Amino acid sequence: MDFRTESLRGLSDAVRSKRVGARELVAHALDRIEHVNPQVNAFVAVDGERALAEASRIDDRVAAGESVGPLAGIPIGVKDLEPAAGFVTSFGSRLFAGDPPAEADSVQVARLRAAGAVVVGKTNTPEEGWKGDTDNLVFGRTANPWSLTHSAGGSSGGSAAAIAAGMVPMATGSDGGGSIRIPSALCGLTGMKASFGRVAVGGDAPGWVDLSARGPMARRLADIAYALEVVAGPHPTDPRSLPAEPGLFALDGLPALPARVGWSPTLGYAPVDAEVADRTLGAVKRLAEEGVEVLEIDSVFPEDPIRTFLTLANIGTLRALAAQRERWDLLDPGLRAGLEWAERSVTVLDYAEAIAETHRLSLRLHEVLSTLGVDLLVTPATAAVTPIAGQPGVINGSPDPNWVRFTYPFNLTRSPAGVVNAGYTDSGLPIGLQVVGPMHGDRVVLEALAAFEGVLGDDRLAPIR
Repeated sequence: MDFRTESLRGLSDAVRSKRVGARELVAHALDRIEHVNPQVNAFVAVDGERALAEASRIDDRVAAGESVGPLAGIPIGVKDLEPAAGFVTSFGSRLFAGDPPAEADSVQVARLRAAGAVVVGKTNTPEEGWKGDTDNLVFGRTANPWSLTHSAGGSSGGSAAAIAAGMVPMATGSDGGGSIRIPSALCGLTGMKASFGRVAVGGDAPGWVDLSARGPMARRLADIAYALEVVAGPHPTDPRSLPAEPGLFALDGLPALPARVGWSPTLGYAPVDAEVADRTLGAVKRLAEEGVEVLEIDSVFPEDPIRTFLTLANIGTLRALAAQRERWDLLDPGLRAGLEWAERSVTVLDYAEAIAETHRLSLRLHEVLSTLGVDLLVTPATAAVTPIAGQPGVINGSPDPNWVRFTYPFNLTRSPAGVVNAGYTDSGLPIGLQVVGPMHGDRVVLEALAAFEGVLGDDRLAPIR
């Protein structure tokens, strides 16, 4: 069994039809974690005994003829920024690593469990999800299954690496500035950030209140869509959650390619590594050969909205960690520097202006798409190829710490967005193509990602054994 070549629907159907046991699926996940995780460090906590007990209960319910849900027996990882009952939510931080285990699941995890999924453990994340490389001072660095010397991306790097290495077929992620899309692109996965509010957060407001979207991660779009049908929907404790749209993520066969797309190789401001530019342009040309009309866009935004993003992100984290001010010496130095900048330099008026800027950026994106008569914007997923672990991205030979310029603008606009594999570097590392849709246009992005997989996808697996 290799989770990377199986579908969630197929696995859960096998459990419900008694062709395979939920306990067998969970045992395989635990065996794979034991074998591979010492190399990758994707999982930071595992409770095999609990997971096997949950799986046995599912098998007992199947034997009794009970309904066990569309994800029956599917072993999953939960990103360590999100609560899962029985596990510590450490946020990758020495501030919280000693906390007691969570007593309740997040909304997303609760819905996954109710559908039959089995949580086997927590996946690694940079502290408070603050950067695009997954390492922290508690659990160390997560390696990329395509090359153990390279970054898995972040902040959902533990989840992406676990899936790419075949430890689990699905895991949870969150995306506040690219944190699903970046590691998915670097680990050769399709990834999708649904519209802000599509997957309810609930409970206490997250640090990045108006930026971060939670959602499932898997290797291919059909599995992501299958899980989104389970977890999407409003919650009474989340005033930003969107109304339910049953069937929004349901897929029946391979969708048709979009008639036309806008292609922006730089968004108007981003330097791009030559290898990334070549592979993503090659992918766009392949789409054009299949009949997609490609309209090139020189500039989507007049300038890089990095300051707006950093203002909202750092103020959000500052709110979350303000009560821990006397213990900030335990934080990752880079995270602490961002908090101190926000504390020292960002005024209330600056924060209000940043919120206003998100509205202007959303309007600008709408105008660009409307003027061209397209629903979809296509860009590179990252500006650099996969960085060496612990180092910044490199763009045409020069180190550049902001090698993720293509993702955070679409957290600011709240747009649905995803990534699909566009090809590989000369050294065999995946390169991603980003697909962005209109406001609440999840279906448009979903179908485009699935169709693009059909044209661009291959069956290559990460070489880790």
